[in-house]
Amino acid sequence: MLSSFAQLDRVLRGEVTRTEALRDGSIGVAFGGMVPVLTLLGMVNGACIGAYALANRESESWMHVISAMVKVPALFLLTLLVTFPSLYVFNAIVGCGLRALPMLRLIVAALAVTMALLASFGPIVAFFSFSTGSYSFMVLINVVTYGVAGSLGLLFLLRTLQRLAAISVPDLGLDEAEDEIVSPMEPVDAGPLGAPARIVFRIWVVVFGLVGAQMAWVLRPFIGDPGAEFSWFRPRQSSFFESVWTHVTHLF
Repeated sequence: MLSSFAQLDRVLRGEVTRTEALRDGSIGVAFGGMVPVLTLLGMVNGACIGAYALANRESESWMHVISAMVKVPALFLLTLLVTFPSLYVFNAIVGCGLRALPMLRLIVAALAVTMALLASFGPIVAFFSFSTGSYSFMVLINVVTYGVAGSLGLLFLLRTLQRLAAISVPDLGLDEAEDEIVSPMEPVDAGPLGAPARIVFRIWVVVFGLVGAQMAWVLRPFIGDPGAEFSWFRPRQSSFFESVWTHVTHLF
């Protein structure tokens, strides 16, 4: 587990996605070691989300904590399962040259960035859980943290795919001798291939975001509503975006 967290640190520092590390068309992330780390980080964030139930419910509060700890990792793993085939096809169309396993490792690395951010936001979420009784506010603060973490994780994925697209075609602006560590968020000029690659992968990023939002809606509730009985899942009704708008209008 310690080696897996060390690998996560390498991902966050950009060592895994430097130009030299990507030239052989592989991603230096151990899938088997990262999934437990992602699960653990998701459980940490879930526990912090469930803290609202501990502070504001008189019964079954611990069930909400357990439920959130299970659902947060499931949210990301199920979204990965649903969206991976489309990303692999997009990758083949653009010509990044990644096979299925390296592509899966790259997505896991992007999820690692997202989950690390969510775990780091956990203490902030827990603080507001114990300092406010507003359910709408807690829903929105979690939407914001997930939006920020998800956007940065997808940005990491997009930047890495752009580098791979540039490397896969000779003379597209990357020096053969370049071996320095490149920030995972630093943009890359991919020459003639850059524009279509960015368009294709940005379309997939939108697809991933929509699937993730709807998956969260299917798996709800994550936060223990003080006015509702505990349940593992709620009936299908409304939509994620309509619910967010309802909470915004209720709060303000």
